[in-house]
Amino acid sequence: MKKITFVSILCMIISISVLVGGAQKSTSPEEAVSVIEVTPFAYVCISHKGPFTEINDVIGQLILSSQSQNIYPGGSLFGIYYNSPDEVKPEELQWEVGFPVTPQVMPQSPLEKKQWSFTQVAAATHTGPYEKTGETIAKIYEWMEANGYAQAGPLMERYLTMPTPDIKPEDMKSEIWIPCEKK
Repeated sequence: MKKITFVSILCMIISISVLVGGAQKSTSPEEAVSVIEVTPFAYVCISHKGPFTEINDVIGQLILSSQSQNIYPGGSLFGIYYNSPDEVKPEELQWEVGFPVTPQVMPQSPLEKKQWSFTQVAAATHTGPYEKTGETIAKIYEWMEANGYAQAGPLMERYLTMPTPDIKPEDMKSEIWIPCEKK
C-alpha cells in the first residue's frame, strides 16, 4: 500500500475543493479581529482525543475514509478544538478535523456527520506557519474581552492555504473562528 504523506493529502483536498467550488477567498493579514455572521453548515469529521502531533494521521484517516465512501469536500479543511493545551494535558486534548459537505451526505464510521450551528463568530486571519496560530488566537481572545464578548462554542481553524512544496510556511493562511456572544 502506498504511504500517504501530509502534503499529498492536503494537495488532494485543495484539488477537490477547487473542483467543487469550495476554494475560499483569503483576507488581508493586516485585517483586525471582527465579528462576522456565518451560515450553519453540515460537515463530516473524525473526532480525536490526544496531542496535536497526531493531526497528520487523523487527516490521513479522514481523507482515506471519505474517498472510500465517495464523500468529497464542499469547502476548506478545518480543525475544531474543544479545549486547549493551556487547560489540559496533550493526551486529553479533544479535537476533530473535517470539511463541509452537503446535508444529504450519510457517512459511515469512522466518519461522523455534524452540524456547525454557530452563526456569530469573532474572526481573524492568521498568516504564517500553522504552529504559530496561538498568537492570532490570543489576539482574538484579547479583542473579545476588550469588546464585551464571551466565547460561545469551540474554536475553529479553517485552513485557507495548504502546505505544498511551492508555499513557504510564512505565506500560509488560516482563518480562526471563535463563536461569541455579547456579555
